[in-house]
Amino acid sequence: MNFIDHNKVSAKIGNRLVKNKISSQIFFLSTMFGLFVLAVLLYRIGSQGFSFITPDFFTNFASRIPERAGIKAALYGTMWLMAVVIPVSLVLGVGTAIYLEEYAKKNFLTRFIQLNISNLAGVPSIVFGLLGLTVFVRLFGFERSILAGGLTMSLVILPVIVVSSQEAIRSVPNQLREASFALGSTKWKTIYRIVFPTALPGILTGSILAFSRAIGETAPLLVIGALSYVAFVPTDIFSGFTVMPIQIYNWTSRPQEAFQFVAAAGIIVLLVMLIVMNGVAVWIRNKFQNRF
Repeated sequence: MNFIDHNKVSAKIGNRLVKNKISSQIFFLSTMFGLFVLAVLLYRIGSQGFSFITPDFFTNFASRIPERAGIKAALYGTMWLMAVVIPVSLVLGVGTAIYLEEYAKKNFLTRFIQLNISNLAGVPSIVFGLLGLTVFVRLFGFERSILAGGLTMSLVILPVIVVSSQEAIRSVPNQLREASFALGSTKWKTIYRIVFPTALPGILTGSILAFSRAIGETAPLLVIGALSYVAFVPTDIFSGFTVMPIQIYNWTSRPQEAFQFVAAAGIIVLLVMLIVMNGVAVWIRNKFQNRF
């Protein structure tokens, strides 16, 4: 007959409780450390930049005089760039995810494609910049234009959109597909009316987070030749441009101390834009996650 040693059991339970308490304290301290660093960063940027956020800051172009420097060209350039990035990356990314999950056969070729898409999500963005320089700037002759920059940034975030869209499509219960087929729907109608609306919150959430990354990227645009000083607003997708991260970097590299405060003001504008986009992603997820 086996007897339970209550002392050993109590000792094991006590050890597990101690380990659990230590782990929770480590996780709590890690969270608080991250929040502390973020708070210091926001305080430093806010204390330096809020005084420069005026109406003139949004209506003036870049200038050698800190008091006259503005973010107008970079703000418009960012909007024009995203006007190219959003439709191109959405159409290609979501279309690729739908094909791989709903139409492609599960064989060596699709597994090879899936492996490469996952690997591309971890490739440094400057590599995509070199690709954009070779293909869009030189081969296609788009020069240093918004179109070349937008297509390059679409390549940067495309793997992220594909992977997140695939995960959203996989999360759709098979019962919904089977019920649609049982009612006589075709495969495309099932995807269009059942699968896509159900997966839409996850697709949009992942896509908006990818767009946030595109707004903050600098290296690929520097490689393809985005301008660091622009005193005009782009008129079409073939115009030269600059974006907010490049403009902020240009200000921080100036020797005058006042430009550090101008750069802080630009960082505030960029952070607000990113927070708004991430907030939209959270709102979409909360609104539609219980729809089906």
